[in-house]
Amino acid sequence: MSEGKIAKLHGMLEAKEISCKELAQTYIDASERDNEKLNAYVTMTPEIALNTAEAVDKKIANGEKIGLLEGIPMTLKDNISTDGIKTTCCSKILEDYVPVYDATVWTILKKQNAVLIGKTNMDEFAMGSSCETSVFGGAKNPHNINCVAGGSSGGAASAVGGNIAVYGLGSDTGGSIRQPAGFCGIVGLKPTYGAVSRYGLIAYASSLDQIGPITSSVEDAAAVFDAISEYDEKDSTSQGRKGEPVCGTLKNDIKGMKIGIAHEYLDGVREDVKQSIEKAADVYKSLGAEIVYFDLPALKYALPVYYILACAEASSNLGRYDGIRYGYKAENYRDVNDMIKKTRSRGFGDEVKKRILLGTYVLSAGYYDAYYKKAQNLRGTIVNAFKNAFNICDVILAPTVPMTAFENGRAVSDPVETYLTDICTVPVNIAGLPGISLPCGYDSNGMPIGMQLIGNTFDEAKILNAAWQYENAANVFRPSDFGVKL
Repeated sequence: MSEGKIAKLHGMLEAKEISCKELAQTYIDASERDNEKLNAYVTMTPEIALNTAEAVDKKIANGEKIGLLEGIPMTLKDNISTDGIKTTCCSKILEDYVPVYDATVWTILKKQNAVLIGKTNMDEFAMGSSCETSVFGGAKNPHNINCVAGGSSGGAASAVGGNIAVYGLGSDTGGSIRQPAGFCGIVGLKPTYGAVSRYGLIAYASSLDQIGPITSSVEDAAAVFDAISEYDEKDSTSQGRKGEPVCGTLKNDIKGMKIGIAHEYLDGVREDVKQSIEKAADVYKSLGAEIVYFDLPALKYALPVYYILACAEASSNLGRYDGIRYGYKAENYRDVNDMIKKTRSRGFGDEVKKRILLGTYVLSAGYYDAYYKKAQNLRGTIVNAFKNAFNICDVILAPTVPMTAFENGRAVSDPVETYLTDICTVPVNIAGLPGISLPCGYDSNGMPIGMQLIGNTFDEAKILNAAWQYENAANVFRPSDFGVKL
């Protein structure tokens, strides 16, 4: 039975087998060595990490108990606000932005003495599926650096998959935690909308964004989710976790659990990915679960609905970057309008500009009813379709991505195909559901294949338990050759 990396390191710290400062330095050294190849980090914070580690060592020396996440090296996606630490969204328009406040999730983890190794790479403003729209260049896949890590939380997935962080926090708007986790052969949890505070997350699409953990095991994902899923009055959509901590529900028997597979989730999926999902279903059968096949025709609307709604919200959210309040500002201009135009034209990358223009178009007079309003109505159809699905099954099993990680540069040469990598993940965000990705096999080139388990709202405990059962029964995880070896 596998032990989570967090629990293992926690035990080593408590037993004084390693000091927290030694542990932090080990991860700092590995990060500084391997980041040149992985490009996972865009900002390193070694001084902050070592100061926190010293505080943890003092507690241990004084005989005080330490929490599960205390002293554990971790990372934050570069769209999560950190007081006094640069937060750029990997965009030129925020290249020198240093927040004066912390995101709620970082406030929580800071109080628990989490050791921050640095801020991780991402697609610019979280818009992309390969991490290559980053102004710093894309993060690389730790299983093959000639392939992408995925997006938009590619840096966090590369860091965790490359063993240069124990866990990371990413954000998931249409699959941005689960897709890179699937590409990098690790675990990514997108919580129910509202379970984790979005305060301090620099917004892409506010009705879809959600912060969640990226880890190397299901047990670790449960531990981090328990820590960050608190109600926050600063976020009007926050509800916090429902029920007891999910860590206590892992390892429950799943005999009799109904695991649904929607036929539509397997349409257009590469054959080796489909076979891995079917093998995963066989593992669940061996554990006593029942596999239920069903139709979910509303899924065909998910991708167009997602891109209309996400781009519309992005158009509104990114209006604040105008060169007046903060961020990059064009130097030479005729008047205020010219200054705003030049600031936004030079400050935003092509993908971000494309999505802002699309969002502005679908919100404009004459097109609002034809696109935005229709997409909102179809969103309701998708929500209801999932509600009906959970009347016939407990969780849904699906591919995370229809393929494995593609080569660097392909997102630029074939952008349409990269948009299609979101086809299995966006329905979860549209319906506000929890979903978890974990590895379920490897292709002929040794690249990871991801599967996702989708639950009803606030059913994190159910999908984490089902994921844990599969992880331990199948035992398919393969560590990369990078980073710290424990």
